Amino acid sequence: MYTSKATALVLLAPFMLAAASLVFKNRGTLDGWDGINHEHKGTVSQVSDQSYKPTTAIKVVQIYDSGYTGRYHSEVRKEDVYKVGDVGYYGFAFRLDPDWDTSHGQTFNLAQFISNLKDHPDNTCGDTWIPSMMLWVERDQLSIRSKGGDMCDGTLNKYEVGTVKPGTWHRVVLQAKWESDSSGSYKVWLDGKVALERDNIATTYKDSQKKYGFEFRAGLYANGWHDDKHMEGSQGTRQLWIDEVGIGNSYEDADPGEK
Repeated sequence: MYTSKATALVLLAPFMLAAASLVFKNRGTLDGWDGINHEHKGTVSQVSDQSYKPTTAIKVVQIYDSGYTGRYHSEVRKEDVYKVGDVGYYGFAFRLDPDWDTSHGQTFNLAQFISNLKDHPDNTCGDTWIPSMMLWVERDQLSIRSKGGDMCDGTLNKYEVGTVKPGTWHRVVLQAKWESDSSGSYKVWLDGKVALERDNIATTYKDSQKKYGFEFRAGLYANGWHDDKHMEGSQGTRQLWIDEVGIGNSYEDADPGEK
């Protein structure tokens, strides 16, 4: 049983570095992150009136603005959680607002791995921050993508993970083998049950020098509003909660556990 919501960061001894190089645990606070990003009218806050486990969670909100052309991020982030060749486990609990509109197909991203690849020698497209994995909600479905190989013309695959219900806490864990060729893999658990397994996929971008670390972001990125250049439906405010974020070398490190 957890008795504290303190944030723990543990660096593993060298002989344990067969997978990701660190373990990170955040129990619903704004402490311990490497950054907090809230764009335009979005907010990121620590709250105590809703949480997966006592006593706090991270509430993220984004608000649509028809006169705004920028992006809609409200996220917390942890830097350097993987490089090509690593294997790691990443998990968190999330709760969509009980009134979350599932009637249309715009996407709302909950988590992503992303890196600033502006000066990468293979970056011929001129992009700066390029994501590999993204995890999102579309209608009432949780989906995930893998993307890897050439960062400007990568191999992209999208997979459905399972059904989620607004107002209900769900927990998701990803095991990823981060490879830029077809030797990568994903395994995803939703609410403690295996929901997806994919082998022989590219999961990240070429980086022979293992120079570029990817950061983990969790929260709300209303990418559908930005990418589609409009809002579908009438729900101009979207909000959700994040709790019990874990990054490590085993399922137990990442799993938020039972309530």
